Amino acid sequence: MNLAPPIPRLERPRRRAGHKAEDDRSTANRTPVKSRAGAVRRERHQADYVILVVVVALTAIGILMVYSSSALKGYLSQDADTFATVGPQIQWAILGLAAMLLMMRVDYRYLRLVSVPFYLLAIVLLLLVFVPQLNIVIGGSARWLKIGPLPAVHPAEIGKLALVIYLAHWFAKRGTGVRGFWGGTIPFLVIVTPVIFLVFKEPDLGTTGVITLTVFTMFFIAGANLVHLAVMVSGGVVAMLLVGLRGYQMDRILVWQNPWLDPLGKGFHTVQGLLALGVGGLLGTGLGASKVSVPNAFNDFIFAEVGQEFGLIGGIVVITLFLLLAYSGVRIALSAPDTFGALLAAGITAWLCLQAFINIGVVVALLPITGITLPFISAGGSSLIISFAAVGILLSISRETVEKGTWNDDAIADRGGRNGRTHLPGARRRPLARHDA
Repeated sequence: MNLAPPIPRLERPRRRAGHKAEDDRSTANRTPVKSRAGAVRRERHQADYVILVVVVALTAIGILMVYSSSALKGYLSQDADTFATVGPQIQWAILGLAAMLLMMRVDYRYLRLVSVPFYLLAIVLLLLVFVPQLNIVIGGSARWLKIGPLPAVHPAEIGKLALVIYLAHWFAKRGTGVRGFWGGTIPFLVIVTPVIFLVFKEPDLGTTGVITLTVFTMFFIAGANLVHLAVMVSGGVVAMLLVGLRGYQMDRILVWQNPWLDPLGKGFHTVQGLLALGVGGLLGTGLGASKVSVPNAFNDFIFAEVGQEFGLIGGIVVITLFLLLAYSGVRIALSAPDTFGALLAAGITAWLCLQAFINIGVVVALLPITGITLPFISAGGSSLIISFAAVGILLSISRETVEKGTWNDDAIADRGGRNGRTHLPGARRRPLARHDA
């Protein structure tokens, strides 16, 4: 005879309808879901097509303006080829679109595996620029690298993307240690100084400025010590002004203050750009109907050509597209599923938008001439392909963005303590509902 007492049956406490709905929402927000094997099954959705539309629109405007500003020059040349400049630009745009679509489909986390080799490759390419047999000197600056039958490349463009990827990986791995002096500030300087120094010595002051602003923006977002950051920025500016600038670079800064002092010499580019913008007026002179000859019209000063042929309206459209790119990039960074994705999105957005607004600032005489391109619009194969690849990475991150308040296991490994990520979205957990018996 079995005398064992019966095992009491445990009943699940009853829940009110409101609690059940809240638990369902909490469970639904828990992405990604972990399987029994421990692997992470991520919830993916459509990419941010606002960025895709913006980039395609900017590229289309660029091809149109490159053709308009270079067709006559090509026709008057020995080959009488009006597509001499825009033809390769179209080819680069097609290759860039392919690179963007490819990177959009690749999980951006794999970039952490190649971040160090990619960074070292960028350093090697920047060093090869100083080999006379391999470089191409234009205007006294050795910025282009030509190796055998391969097309000429601009290693500084590769350096931008490599540095952004590696810094995002390093910051995410370092965590709250970036606030320290020996564990954060000094290693940061060791990482960024070789790229900045090599680009500056080409010399390429404009690209140096873009890279410097981008990496310091990332450092700030990662939680840098503001005192260290302020000292580095001020010290770098003073050192550049005292010992780093060459004669013609100082002349650009001095002429920038009043380009009309030498309108046919050192201030010629700035004066012609301003005249072109003035001639354009509100609606512009029309496509291909330029009245003012602008130097480097299909490259550094292409925004002046946009303002001349399409007027103030055309300039506002271009600026608005870049503002949309900046807004969408910031939104992706704030909603990224992990720290690496957030920093990577922030770095790419800062790089593209800072470069765009520096270029526009040069044309409207808000900044001295720097010699950098307008992303997606200016002619240039290296810049276009690398920029497209960077946007592809941004779109890859956007496919996994999560809403605020989502429980995200991916973020736990990268996030630091409570005060370690003051500028980044941390992993949040909804409070568990309290059930009364």
